[in-house]
Amino acid sequence: MDCVRRYHRYLFLTLIILAAITRAISGGTARDSSLQSLAARFFTWRARTQPCTGDDIPRVERPGGWVPAVSRAELHDQQRMYREFRNLLRHVPRGRWDRGDSVDYLLLRSAIERIHWELDVLKTPFRNPDFYVDQTLGAVYELLLVSSPMNDARVGNIFLRLRAVPGTVRSARENLSDPVAAFAKLAIGNLSGSRARLERMAAGLVPLMDAKRRAELPGVVDSAATALEGYVRWLEKRLPGMTTEFNPGRKGYEYYLKNIALNSSSPEELKMAGKSEFERALFCELMESRRNADLPRLPVFATVEEQIEQSQKDEIAIRRFLEERDILTVPQWMGHYRNRPMPPYVEALASMGVTDDLTSENRLSEDGIAYLPPPSPHLPFFRLASAMDPRPIIIHEGVPGHYFQLCVAWAHEDPIRRRYIDSGPIEGFGFYVEEMLLQAGLFDTDRTRTRETIYRFMRLRALRVEVDIRLALGEISIEEAAEYLEKTVPLDRHTALGEAAFFASTPGQAISYQTGKLQITTFLAAARLRLGDRFRIREFHDYLAKNGNVPIPLLQWEYLGERDRIRFLWPGRGE
Repeated sequence: MDCVRRYHRYLFLTLIILAAITRAISGGTARDSSLQSLAARFFTWRARTQPCTGDDIPRVERPGGWVPAVSRAELHDQQRMYREFRNLLRHVPRGRWDRGDSVDYLLLRSAIERIHWELDVLKTPFRNPDFYVDQTLGAVYELLLVSSPMNDARVGNIFLRLRAVPGTVRSARENLSDPVAAFAKLAIGNLSGSRARLERMAAGLVPLMDAKRRAELPGVVDSAATALEGYVRWLEKRLPGMTTEFNPGRKGYEYYLKNIALNSSSPEELKMAGKSEFERALFCELMESRRNADLPRLPVFATVEEQIEQSQKDEIAIRRFLEERDILTVPQWMGHYRNRPMPPYVEALASMGVTDDLTSENRLSEDGIAYLPPPSPHLPFFRLASAMDPRPIIIHEGVPGHYFQLCVAWAHEDPIRRRYIDSGPIEGFGFYVEEMLLQAGLFDTDRTRTRETIYRFMRLRALRVEVDIRLALGEISIEEAAEYLEKTVPLDRHTALGEAAFFASTPGQAISYQTGKLQITTFLAAARLRLGDRFRIREFHDYLAKNGNVPIPLLQWEYLGERDRIRFLWPGRGE
């Protein structure tokens, strides 16, 4: 009876919400109102309950006054809501749906199933001690990265999240019923020096707040730091008795591929594709290095100001190149992807994740911002590449990559496609446009040795596939994965360890670059063959960018009507 009452309550709420849905249109066709209503409810709830992460793609805007929802009661309520949303989705009428409605349905199903993946398959809050580093320092870090001028409301939310740290740590101790030793070591390392880092953060924020807040800040920081130091001692004491089993296994990983990533390939097929791409990248890099043998190495910028100045010129040149070569439409309303020196309050917690602000659905008038450290020949892999030539990172993270694609997708008229976020198509497109612009000639006349950088990036992304899958299936340890990356890419030790640990704790994320790119090239080839002389690369790329959050197999089905793209997801459907 409770389920019936909930369903009737949902139908009543649907009638109210329908009046507010005025933008639910895609491709000139009104989207299904029942599906859109359920999605609006789900994504509003998800913004309140979605955990923090070091990955820049899944970051969401939080409501004012938000703190992480990680108490045992809140986690159990999220498990209950997963079952309720799944049941509601099953009962949405599917009368006169077109392909667009069917795509939206599968997107919402994927978003709902991610709750089950996090809580019941990976069991992240119950097994991963590093998860709570993201919900404490990471929760504060999210607000520090926002590039809009600091105001009283944001300062107030920073204080709320700092004050929530002791409670989150208490929840961690209560929830971690089967903690993984490798993730506990990762958490201990990530919390090293947390008091000093929080104090540096506070010192950087002091000039941006009023006298009352300045007086309160030391006590709030001390309370948060004390709680985190106690958490480290608690983990260290229990470390010898923790489990060494951290992977989801084949069954769990295949569940992720089908239900979350919407990918029909087996782990072995993905590994084979990654191996083939690695070998191709190795060959291309070798030939490119021979071609450039007589050219000098690119120098590292002397100052961050010099790097920022060049970055600004390069971003404008890339946009002009895209338009002049008829590759992709750059909307006039879109801001720019800018570099800035890293503020002290961001630098203090920079180890918590990517140091950028890609804006959001409600901040489309603002520029995307990437915060830079001073250039140095001793920087990690990606930082060093940018300190010699900003273009590869601008392309992947900025234009036409993440910032561009997310902005265009956030402007989509279909609310589901605005609010569904998945790393697969986003990272896949960011990786795809690197080589696409190389092949289009962007690097042919200026700083040509950067072509080697693009191929090194390709080599790393291909290797990530094997590492991700072997970690998830329990075939290698985190240390073995790091050593493999360090020697084979090659990577510096710090970057290799960070990548291996992140991949182990977020199975499926590392494959998204390579699999997404290969899905795009498969889609492009099919469209080129099907449409013949009617195929236009600009139109194809504009469609990809606008629907930037949508997994590529769904786009290929919607665009070309190829039913085999979704048969594995929805047997019997696909018209």
